[in-house]
Amino acid sequence: MNDAIRFREVRLIESDGSMIGVVPISEARRRAEEQDLDLVLIANNPENPVCKIMDYGKFMFEQSKREKEARKNQKVTELKEVGMKLTTEDHDLDVKTKNACRFLLDGDRVKVLIKFRGREMAYQSQGYALMDRFAQACMESGQIEKAPKVEGRNMVMYLCPKKT
Repeated sequence: MNDAIRFREVRLIESDGSMIGVVPISEARRRAEEQDLDLVLIANNPENPVCKIMDYGKFMFEQSKREKEARKNQKVTELKEVGMKLTTEDHDLDVKTKNACRFLLDGDRVKVLIKFRGREMAYQSQGYALMDRFAQACMESGQIEKAPKVEGRNMVMYLCPKKT
């Protein structure tokens, strides 16, 4: 900005957006001072440095306003967890699938977890079948992001909302 720019010649853009062309840095600084504005380096390319004459304080204020607006409008996706066991009854499973579908419709990701206790580790095929049943029940509101996978004594599957 202003005196910190160390190039001999720069491509200059006027405050109204019109292109001036390649001028010596002293000429660019003089034009900026005449308009009581700042000379700001936009492109720091050694072969073709580009400077623009602008009110730097106003530019930074508007940029922070735009960033704040973008942060306000962005949707933060959360990861919701639904836990089950191999012995989970059908009605409880229906409640859990209904909750998972609601989470998916809200735009959140869902982590489905089956905990194996004791000798239940020998019945992992039943766990895969339960995960498949759960995924089929949630198909209209979501899709499988990561297939069921055994991690220690748990089986984990991730569901994400359907793309619209």
